[in-house]
Amino acid sequence: MQNKQLPNTHFRKEWDLRVRTWFNQPGRKLRRRRARVAKAAQIAPRPTELLRPAVRCPTVKYNRKVRVGRGFTFEELKAAGITAKYAATVGIAVDHRRRNRSEESLALNVQRLKAYQAKLIVLPRNPKQRTAEAVEAYKAAAQTSGQAVPVCDGYVAEAPRAVTAEEKKSRAFVTLRQARGVQKSVGKVQKRIAFIKEKKENAKK
Repeated sequence: MQNKQLPNTHFRKEWDLRVRTWFNQPGRKLRRRRARVAKAAQIAPRPTELLRPAVRCPTVKYNRKVRVGRGFTFEELKAAGITAKYAATVGIAVDHRRRNRSEESLALNVQRLKAYQAKLIVLPRNPKQRTAEAVEAYKAAAQTSGQAVPVCDGYVAEAPRAVTAEEKKSRAFVTLRQARGVQKSVGKVQKRIAFIKEKKENAKK
C-alpha cells in the first residue's frame, strides 16, 4: 500500500440482516403448482387456458415463427360468426387492439375458431333445456391442458438434395450487389434514356 496506509476494512456489518434471501422459492413453486391443479379440477372439463390466436413474431429476425397471441380481433370473430360477448363466455380471448394486416392471418385464425366451435359443448343454464346427448357428451369430455386447438407452423422443410452445377456457378453476393446497384440507379438510367430519345426526335426534325 502507498505511504504505509493501514487497511480499514469493514467485515462485521451484519450483512445477513440486510440481504434479500430466496429460501422460499421451492415452497412457492409447490404452492403455485397446487393452485394450478386445484383450479383445473374446479373448472373441469373446461380447458385450462383460453383459446388464443396464432400470430407471427414481430421484426424480420423472428417473423418466420408462429406463436400464441393475446386475443382474437373483432374481424376474425365476425368471420367465424361469433360475437365478442359470447366469445368471453365460452373461453375465447378477445383483443380489441390487434388488427389484421393480411388475409392469411385472418383465414388461419378463423379456421382456429371454427375448429374450436366444432369441439365445443355448451350446456344451457336451465337444466330443463339440456338434452341427454349433450349431458353425456359433457360428462365424457376430457380436459385439455394448454391450447384446445394447438398452434402449428405450416412450414415443411425441404428434403436434403445434391447441389446442382448451376447453383455452384451462381454467386449470391454479386447478384445481390448488382440488384442493389440497379435499384439505386434506375431513376438516372430512365432519365438518360428519355433524354437520348428526345434528342434523337429533335435531330430528325
